[in-house]
Amino acid sequence: MNVFSFAQERVGAAIFARVAGEEGPARRDRIHLAEGPRRFGPDSAIQRVHSDASMFVGGMRALLLQSLHPLAMAAVDQHSGYRGDPWGRLQRTSTFLAETTFGTIEDADRAIRIVRAVHGRINGVAPDGRPYEASDPHLLRWVHVAEIDSFLRAHDRYGAHRLDAGGRDAYVADTAHVARALGAVDVPETVAELDEVMRSYRPELQGTPAARRTARFILVHPPVPLALRGPYGLLSAAAVAMMPRWTRLPLRLPYLPLTEATAVRTSGVVVTGAIRWAMGSGVPAVAEAP
Repeated sequence: MNVFSFAQERVGAAIFARVAGEEGPARRDRIHLAEGPRRFGPDSAIQRVHSDASMFVGGMRALLLQSLHPLAMAAVDQHSGYRGDPWGRLQRTSTFLAETTFGTIEDADRAIRIVRAVHGRINGVAPDGRPYEASDPHLLRWVHVAEIDSFLRAHDRYGAHRLDAGGRDAYVADTAHVARALGAVDVPETVAELDEVMRSYRPELQGTPAARRTARFILVHPPVPLALRGPYGLLSAAAVAMMPRWTRLPLRLPYLPLTEATAVRTSGVVVTGAIRWAMGSGVPAVAEAP
């Protein structure tokens, strides 16, 4: 093994271990090597998007965007262990995405049943006095559309093989199946419908103290080893640069349009390319990315 290949293996292993956990390789083999019919084929839009390194940027953007719904944010803030065990939560999320994208239909449906059971036990009262339930179809739809909007936009900007208009619609339609199975209703199936649903949530969104704490945790004080701080900083800058302009003030995010269009975008291309190289070909990024 030459020095270049050794460095690639070490970087890839470090990223995978951090995001997938100690059992990551075993889970990856179980998901991808299990025998049985799949809901999505290797040429499907959902597999193309979820196997790309752009998921790292998209996942970070999704977390920031999702935090703007006060009820969804209250559920995460009061019930999730994202601050005490952020990597554990990330590993569980990445495993769910991998199972529902690449796993057998049997494994995917089992993963969905487990998540629905967890959602059924999560409820409470937000700081503004409103009750919430994680199983609320309206909240589930918000979490879904914020996520797929982020994944798709990141893939449009940083993906190795971009989708055409038909492929982008196909991606939204593919992901709709999982959202409906989780309990969401009126789920978009085209990019136009996705954009319309995103706009419909605008009046409900705001930058709560919990949302701003989450943004600081993700961007300023992440639980990242010193050796990965540089690449992580490039990823977070790329994610912030993709956030809509109207989200910057509520979350106290910087807005530097010229820098974002030049230096940040270039660094985003570099870091996603480096991750793609480090992970090697044939390793789905969804098994390692948020």
